[in-house]
Amino acid sequence: MDRQDAYDSHFIEDAVPNPEYLIKSIAEQGYSLESSLADLMDNSISANADKIEVLIKMDQEPFTLFIADNGDGMDEETLKKNMQFPSNSPEQTRNALDLGRFGLGMKTASFSQTRCFTVLSKRKGTLVYTGRTWDVNYLKKVGKWRLLVNTKEEIARLIYQYNLLSEGHLNRYENFEANTIIIWKGLYKFENYLEEANRQLALKKQISEVTSDYLSIVFHRYMERITAPLKIRINNELITPFNPFPKLSDVRPIEYKQKNFSTDTIKIEGFVLPAKSIEESKSISIWTTKNRSLMDMEGIYIYRADRLIHFGGWNGLIKKAPRLQLARLRVDIGNSVDHLLHLNVAKSQIEIPHDLKAAFEKYIDELKTQAEREFYNRDIRTFSSSKEEDKSQLFERKASNKGPLLEVNNNFPILSSLINGLDKEQIIKLNLVIRMINTRINKIRQTHEDKTFVGIEEKDGFSVKDLVECVNELIAGGLSSELIKTDILPNLGFSDISLPHEVKQLLK
Repeated sequence: MDRQDAYDSHFIEDAVPNPEYLIKSIAEQGYSLESSLADLMDNSISANADKIEVLIKMDQEPFTLFIADNGDGMDEETLKKNMQFPSNSPEQTRNALDLGRFGLGMKTASFSQTRCFTVLSKRKGTLVYTGRTWDVNYLKKVGKWRLLVNTKEEIARLIYQYNLLSEGHLNRYENFEANTIIIWKGLYKFENYLEEANRQLALKKQISEVTSDYLSIVFHRYMERITAPLKIRINNELITPFNPFPKLSDVRPIEYKQKNFSTDTIKIEGFVLPAKSIEESKSISIWTTKNRSLMDMEGIYIYRADRLIHFGGWNGLIKKAPRLQLARLRVDIGNSVDHLLHLNVAKSQIEIPHDLKAAFEKYIDELKTQAEREFYNRDIRTFSSSKEEDKSQLFERKASNKGPLLEVNNNFPILSSLINGLDKEQIIKLNLVIRMINTRINKIRQTHEDKTFVGIEEKDGFSVKDLVECVNELIAGGLSSELIKTDILPNLGFSDISLPHEVKQLLK
C-alpha cells in the first residue's frame, strides 16, 4: 500500500491559515525600513529601471510612502501573479541579473512596514494603470484571502497624489515616467510605537540619514555604471553612491582567490586601507559614510549579482576589533547558490557553508595580519608627493607584498650629504650597513621576518658582486665564516636558502 492509498481512508480538515496572522508572521523577517525599500528596489532593477524615487507624505498621519520606477512595468495579469504569496519558486532557474529569489520580497517587505499597500502598474509605453491592494484590516474583517482590485477612481486619485508629491520636491527627474508605483498607507512602526511628538522627527531622520546611507552602499555598483547608471531620489535628495573599496593607489589589495562552489564561482579579495584613513575618517572622508565609522565598516562585503547583500562585521568568523578596522573583504557570488548560502527573505543575512568556511578563515587570517600591521604602523610617515617633505624624516615607509616596511630615507639631508662625499666602494659598504639597519628594524616590527633576498640587483644598487666584496672584506677583517653566516647575513635579510652561490662558496 503506497502513502496515498493509506491517506484515502482518513477524514480531512480545512487547514487554510488565518490571513491576518500569517501575514503578520511572515512580515517579521528581519526587515528595517531601509532593507524593505532596498528589497522593492531589487524588483525595479530586475525590471530594467534606471530611475527610482521614494516620496513620503509626512504632514499628517497615516504617513504615506510612494516608491516609483521607470522599469518595464506590468500588465494586469502579471501584477495579479506578483501580488500572490509567493509569486515564484526559490528553486526555479533565474536570469543571472535577477535579484529576487522567494517571490515574497515585495509583500513581506511592504507588510513589515505597513498594514495596507497598493501596487499600480502599466506596461512601459502604455497609458492605463491597473492596481491591486493588500489590506490586513480587510483580511481580518472577512477572514479570507482576498486581494482588492482597485477601481479607476481609486487609481486616478493615487496617481494624482503621487504626481503632486513628486512635483513638490527638488531634484525631480526629467522625462521620468513612472510605470510601477507602490504605495504604503501608514507606517505602523512609527505611528504605533512612538510618542506622537517624536514620530515625524524619527521618520525624517530614518529616511534622510539611515536609509540614504544604506542605499548609497547597497546599490553603489549600479549607480556607478557608465551606461544607464541607476539614480535614486528620496524626497529632495539624489543619493550619491558610496564605494567601500575606493580605487586608490594607497588601498592595498591582497591577492584574490576564486573557488568553484556548486554551480557558481565565488571570488574573495581582501583590501587593507591606509593608516591615514583612521585620522581622515573623523571628518567627512572617502573611507566611511556619514553615519558609519571605520569599525562599523570593517569586515565582509558580499555582493550578489552586483547587489551588496551583507556588509560590516565578520559574519561570526572572527570578532570585530579596533586593530582590524582597516580590513575589508570583498566577496562576489552569483544568484544560483542562494539556497546553499541560506540567504534569508530580506536578503540581509547569509550563512557561510561548512565547505567554504575553511577557505574564508584562511584568507581572513592573512588579511587580518596585514591589517594589524598597517594599524600598528600608523604613526610612521608615509611617502609624500612633495620632495621637500621626503627630506624631512630619517625613516620612511615603503609598501611591499609583505606589508609596509620601515626604511632609512636616503634623501635625509645629513645622509644625503654623506653619500655625496663617498666614492663607489664606500657607498657599497654604506648600503650594506643601511640594509642591515632596515632589515633589523623590520624584524623587530614583525613585518620583515619572512622577506628573503635572492641574488638579483636591488634598486639601491646592491648586487651579488657587491655582497661578495663585502663578505671578502669581513673575512679579511678577521670575522669568522660562522659569525658572518649567523649574525651578519641574517641582518641583511638572507637565509641559508636564499644566499647566492658565490657567497656560500666563500663561507665554506
